[in-house]
Amino acid sequence: EHGLAAATTTQLSRADIGAQVALMFVAGDPRQPLLIGRIQRLPQEALAQLDGERLEFSAEREIVLRCGKASITLTRAGKVIIRGAYLSSRSTGVNRIKGGSVQIN
Repeated sequence: EHGLAAATTTQLSRADIGAQVALMFVAGDPRQPLLIGRIQRLPQEALAQLDGERLEFSAEREIVLRCGKASITLTRAGKVIIRGAYLSSRSTGVNRIKGGSVQIN
């Protein structure tokens, strides 16, 4: 297959090769394609499941739980990032910290 040069109303890059586009033809002539835009894929909505005992959120890239200056972020790569002005960890049982390496201060 050979491509056909087309005029465009939008800026495109090599990253757009293979993307779905909106196309029309100048004066209806199929030899004069006019690319009028790239079809945007809507982001997948985050899913939440609640069964009365457990609440589970699912997302493709990242989940962020935020309240004021505090946040907990879960990433697709497996990172858990906890941020806040004050962090407290308490346990009536064992409070264990385990990792490949642990840095304190």
